[in-house]
Amino acid sequence: MTLITVYGRTGCHLCEVALQLLQSMQEELTFDLEEILIDGNEELEKLYGEKIPVTLIDGNHHDFWRVDPERFRTSLEKHRQHQ
Repeated sequence: MTLITVYGRTGCHLCEVALQLLQSMQEELTFDLEEILIDGNEELEKLYGEKIPVTLIDGNHHDFWRVDPERFRTSLEKHRQHQ
């Protein structure tokens, strides 16, 4: 199953919105969803810093800051076609 990863921070409003949106699409589009908090992780802080939330599809960068439902749906379809 496809894994969607969201990198975020504790208390990040945009991260919460992104997770809620993805959760609302999860059953229809059938994917696993994980959240990884970058708080206190120097490597992840340096990598993602102010771009959170950062969304990955099976480890491949999809987007940052916000999740656009149509763009996500299209990217997920394209990703699955190339597997």
